[in-house]
Amino acid sequence: MRKENSDFQTSFLSEAGSFLQNRDYFAYTALDDFSCWVAVKGLDSDQEVDSAKIAVQAVLESFIAKPSIAKRSLANYMKQAHKVLQQQSLRVRLKASIVVVVSDYRRIRCAIAGNARLYHFRNGVSLFKSPDQSLAQEIFDSQQRVVDTRQHEERDNLLTYLGQPSNFTPYISPKMKLHEGDVLLLSTAGFWKHVEDVEMLDALELGKEPAQYVDILEEVLLSRQRKVVENYTIAAIFINKVYQESNKKKMKYIKWLVASLVTLLLVGGGAAFYQAKQVKKMAELTVDMKEHEKSGNLYFEDGNYSEAVMEYSQGRNVAKKLKDPIHRNLLASKLRITQLIIQGDEAAEAGEFAKAMEHYEKASKEGRPLQSFGKEEIEQRIANMDLIVDIVEEVKKGDTLFNTEDYNAALGSYQKARTKALAISFTGEPQIKAKMEEAEGKIAELTKAQQELRAEGLEKNGDKFYAQQQYSKAIEAYTVAQEIYQETGLIAKVLGLERKIMNSNDKLNPVIPVANTEMPSTEIDDTEQSLEDEMLKEGK
Repeated sequence: MRKENSDFQTSFLSEAGSFLQNRDYFAYTALDDFSCWVAVKGLDSDQEVDSAKIAVQAVLESFIAKPSIAKRSLANYMKQAHKVLQQQSLRVRLKASIVVVVSDYRRIRCAIAGNARLYHFRNGVSLFKSPDQSLAQEIFDSQQRVVDTRQHEERDNLLTYLGQPSNFTPYISPKMKLHEGDVLLLSTAGFWKHVEDVEMLDALELGKEPAQYVDILEEVLLSRQRKVVENYTIAAIFINKVYQESNKKKMKYIKWLVASLVTLLLVGGGAAFYQAKQVKKMAELTVDMKEHEKSGNLYFEDGNYSEAVMEYSQGRNVAKKLKDPIHRNLLASKLRITQLIIQGDEAAEAGEFAKAMEHYEKASKEGRPLQSFGKEEIEQRIANMDLIVDIVEEVKKGDTLFNTEDYNAALGSYQKARTKALAISFTGEPQIKAKMEEAEGKIAELTKAQQELRAEGLEKNGDKFYAQQQYSKAIEAYTVAQEIYQETGLIAKVLGLERKIMNSNDKLNPVIPVANTEMPSTEIDDTEQSLEDEMLKEGK
């Protein structure tokens, strides 16, 4: 059992802060092969019903009933909590922000709705911080800026949360491998909004145990001395030992196969003889075939169908070498069904919906003999066909607008299509994102060109004012034009305007020569002579 061969230590605290009631809730459970941690912040005002506690219980009940780290499983846990909150919204609409972390003692995967967070630290470095489902996060994502939403005014404007009326699309992370010494930190907004990431890392230098670490983080939070302290939850998981799959089991299986094959080959008086080396090779191939099938199944569950195809194909080839018709046919069927799903997705992306449905129905039919292999994935695609049609039509609309150079409208269509694509994990989402980036690039080019035209117009106006000797107006026009050229990176234009501004300043404030106040010597002599003449007249 994985739990017994690993060491995960958890410590947490959840406090009301300045309030009488704590609307946060945290709980976790550790099973033999999987563990689950859940932190929730209640967002409603119902004083009688604890929405956070209800959500945590719903997630853990679903997890215990069917523990798994698969992406689809975490989505189901979230949907169950969402459904329960909607059902119990009697007086007011219950709503909550949630973070769920599931581990198989080797890896983790998290699910987020709202702005509760998961941090993953290793060796004093932050490896992962879950994105918020808020307007602030969307703004930063659209600007392709890696900025913390901590200080943004829209950080609490949530686009997805438990209990919302419609369009519930939680974030599900990829699997993340754990190493010994890793630290996981779950928190609600009452904590992370007031504590910097670097402070969380610094606290790890002092807190060597999860309980000590949590206490230090609480001290950092309370040291802010805010008048109102929100409800806050902090949960730390220290990964002291990760479950390691030993090769002993694999070797034991190989040895058992070798012994079995030798026994079979020697039955009948030893008429057939195979060298031990050849028998061992057959046993190793059998284990290899099983590993490929297992890996293919995991990729399939995660929706990574291209990798699943590769694994099933390699497993089938090994089965051919072993002359094992049962596994060869089994893996060939799984390969075929997976390829049909991929072909269906490609057809849907191309707008060939009838063809896509044909592929999905074939995949469903061929999966029935294999205990309905791929049934959930196929049914989900068929159910989402209307939404896929909307996505493809929205993309086509965006393409039309793009071709007519209405890039802003095209970007709006692409954004709508991508939002829907993300909600159903549509395989064409990366292509839609690329179209968005192309439209944004065109918008940036047009904006730059418009700014340059505006600057050129201002420069011409400045020239006119200069010619009319209205130097103040000329300087004003030149200055604004210079700022625009600076923003658009036209340095030569900036320098040219600098000379024009200096010339205008010289005209506006000309240098006046200082007058010479000393009398010329001849003027002094004339003055002295006139005084002498006056004195002679008086003497006379």
